[in-house]
This record gives sequence, C-alpha cells and structure tokens, in this order.
Amino acid sequence: MLDPTRLSFLRGKARAARRASIAMVHRANSGHVGGSLSAADLLVALYHEAMRHDPRNPRWPERDRFILSKGHCTPIYYSVLADCGYFPMAILETFRRPGSLLQGHPYAPKTPGVDASTGTLGLGLSTACGLALAAKLRGARHSVFVLCGDGEQQEGQIWEAAMFAHKYLLGNLIAFTDRNRLQTDGDTEEVMPLDPLTEKWRSFGWNSWEIDGHDFEQILAAIARAKSTPDCPSMIVANTIKGRGVSFMENVALWHGTPPNADETARALAELA
Repeated sequence: MLDPTRLSFLRGKARAARRASIAMVHRANSGHVGGSLSAADLLVALYHEAMRHDPRNPRWPERDRFILSKGHCTPIYYSVLADCGYFPMAILETFRRPGSLLQGHPYAPKTPGVDASTGTLGLGLSTACGLALAAKLRGARHSVFVLCGDGEQQEGQIWEAAMFAHKYLLGNLIAFTDRNRLQTDGDTEEVMPLDPLTEKWRSFGWNSWEIDGHDFEQILAAIARAKSTPDCPSMIVANTIKGRGVSFMENVALWHGTPPNADETARALAELA
C-alpha cells in the first residue's frame, strides 16, 4: 500500500493538473477538457511514481517511453510534463497559440518530453508497438506505456496493433484504456459497442483486467502486475469518469471538446481548490 503521505502527494498533483488543464482550455477557448480530467490520475501515477524518466535529459536512452494515443487530451499531458519540469509552467499559457511548443496534439520534434506525435486515433498504439519491438530487439530494459481512449478502440488499427503485439510477445508494452464511456457523439455503447472490452483484449492474446482509474493504489498495482509477465503485452482497462472532479462536467458528453466559459471555469476551479 502507498504511504499516506505519498498518496496525499499524488492526489494533490492530480488536482493541480486538473486545474491547470481547465485553465489552459479556457484561455485558448479550444481543447479537450473532459477526457483530460478522466485521465489525470493515470498520468500522475505514471510520471510521479511509476516511470523512469529525467526532465533534465528528455532523450535519456534508458527512460521509459509514454505515448498519448488519445492525442487530443494534451491539456492534462502538458500539465503533468510541466509540473515534472520538462518546460516552465508559464508556457502552459501559450497552449494552442501559433508557434507555441504546446499544440492541440502532441508534436515530438518540438515539445520536450513528448516521445511521439499523435492525434489521428489508433496510431498511438501502433507507434508504441514499434518502440516496444525495437527495445526488445536491442535488449533494452525500459517499458513502453500508452494511454488509449475507449472511443478510439472503435478504430480497426487498434486491433491490428493488438495482433502485432501478441505475435511479437511485447511484454514491455503496458497500455491503459481510459474507459470513461463517452466520446464526442455520446455514449460509446450507443455509437459502436465495445463491451465486453476486457474479454476482447484477452482474446487477442493480451493480459487484460479492469481497475478503478482514479485509485492510485490500483493503478500502481496494475503496472506491477503487468511487469510480472515479461512475454505478454498488457491492457489495463481503467474505469474512469469523464470530467472527473467537476460536478457539472462529470459524465456529460458535451465536455468532450467544449471549452468552458469564464463563469464555468471559475466554478470548476473552485470545486478543485
């Protein structure tokens, strides 16, 4: 179990990252806030507890890699990277501005700490497979983490990547599904049903199980469990709440890609204070 002090630290980091994400999207009047809030605890657990990385040396060869396959949820990604020290927090204020380091989707050549450019849904998992296979062929010991959206898994490329990872026994590939059950058009199970999602991943030869994606102990235990099976990729289906932490955003599809106005931003930040 996590030490209570450490658990409090992680919860505080997640709350701060959610606040920063809301402020970024409001300031830019553009961006994806709902899925950023649902993924906050997963990213905080990875960057502040589970992953080996060095903000002073973003291209350190021995670092763990992270791919944001649901590439539209950059507000939470950039908030966590800035908090870790990859770039100054003040740069968050330039989100989505022309020439900024921080565009609407991750751009690896320009943004410190970003390992792959993503945005077109489905591509991130394929990229992660390539990185994981390359590491395996070199005998490297780092892990490749990837965060997928659930609506993204309606894309055929996801399942091509799933077959690839199983064929090459990519046990160094650890994936999460942000299972918030909402996408831009509404409920995932109405748009294109995914359930039984965990069983689907198992049928493709992956380790797969469900966790509470807002419980840090479950997240970290899942990562340890995935690392204990070195010859099999893992998909951890993290049940989350879209808009987590802001009462009027929770479980509301509208907040997939709608920026909050000034009053809504103030209310949201007050709830996360």
